[in-house]
Amino acid sequence: MQLDLDFVRAQFPAFAEPSLQGQAFFENAGGSYACKPVIDRLTRFYHQRKVQPYHPFEASRLGGEEMDEARSRLAAMMGIATDELSFGPSTTANTYVLAQAFRQHLKPGEAIVVTNQDHEANTGPWRRLADSGIEVREWQIDPVTGHLPLDRLPKLLQGARLLCFPHCSNVVGEVNPVAEITAMAHEAGAVVCVDGVSYAPHGLPDVAALGADIYLFSAYKTYGPHQGIMAIRRELGMALPNQGHVFNGEVLYKRFTPAGPDHAQVAACAGLADYIEALADHHGGAGLDPRGKAALTHDLMRAQETALLQPLLDYLSSRNELRLLGPRRAEGRAPTVALQAEAPAGDLAARLSRHGIMAGAGDFYALRALKAQGIDPAQGVLRLSFVHYTSRAEVDQLIGALDREL
Repeated sequence: MQLDLDFVRAQFPAFAEPSLQGQAFFENAGGSYACKPVIDRLTRFYHQRKVQPYHPFEASRLGGEEMDEARSRLAAMMGIATDELSFGPSTTANTYVLAQAFRQHLKPGEAIVVTNQDHEANTGPWRRLADSGIEVREWQIDPVTGHLPLDRLPKLLQGARLLCFPHCSNVVGEVNPVAEITAMAHEAGAVVCVDGVSYAPHGLPDVAALGADIYLFSAYKTYGPHQGIMAIRRELGMALPNQGHVFNGEVLYKRFTPAGPDHAQVAACAGLADYIEALADHHGGAGLDPRGKAALTHDLMRAQETALLQPLLDYLSSRNELRLLGPRRAEGRAPTVALQAEAPAGDLAARLSRHGIMAGAGDFYALRALKAQGIDPAQGVLRLSFVHYTSRAEVDQLIGALDREL
């Protein structure tokens, strides 16, 4: 079944916004457009529910119910229990809180494994555990391909307690085999933390099927408000030291939320479930359960993205003045494409903007991954990232702009 792009784009007010007409958005990996259900829920909350939630009066009761709805519906779509999902101000903040819990949980001399493929959010907080005597081992990428070699992992995992790696790198773009890696880690006795920020916008994952003990992603890159979303297996979450208020210590989804949540944004995240459900229903999935609807939309999104990505990869591969990071086949990667150019990446992004191309340039908080591939983070890379709502005409507009500016 093919994605109905007209239906999709009608769910995003940005495509009807006069100030954005004629511009093609290719910085989705930095933050996607918000879908209408999210915007409507956020607006309603500020208009009608902007009070402390969970009291018995009507506005408070409804506000709390909407926050609970966001948690329960998204958890069901991800194949986890409701209390295994929690919200925080960002994925970076969620990771720092987790790292503090592991700092207390692990003993000096015990080991963890991180990668140099990650965004800094899923490597920097963990590396700081070395200050407390934790051994930090680095799973290094191939300097040419950016690939994480699986054959290097078993040795790194020997005696390790924790493995942290990305589902998909925000500059390499390759989709890592999470289930296979997680199985290797579990066999070695390690728990697994997966950074899904660069993957979740391309379809909500089945966290249970992946086997990840912790799975993190950002709602604002997944058509929602600026929130970090964390899934954590109950057994692990209750074993780690409580990082929240002492009186919340027995409530799993509150244990890693030290500060009060942003009530309105948490409630608005139910709009993500609204959108996924509407997309599934429109494409024949009305009879499916929440996980089935999420799986259907995942496949629809990935099929649309793959069809648009391969022609772009083929074009970029033909340009000798560009270095394309990551795989050259669309099936094995996300539509997040980083390029090293002869000129500073920022200059090229500025020139493309004159042709209506909204693209980003820089290091994208992936300095370690860029340095490992021989790229000067100061010069940076041009990143072209899109999602399922991107049209073929926009990809053609991008290729035409590149043709004129390279």
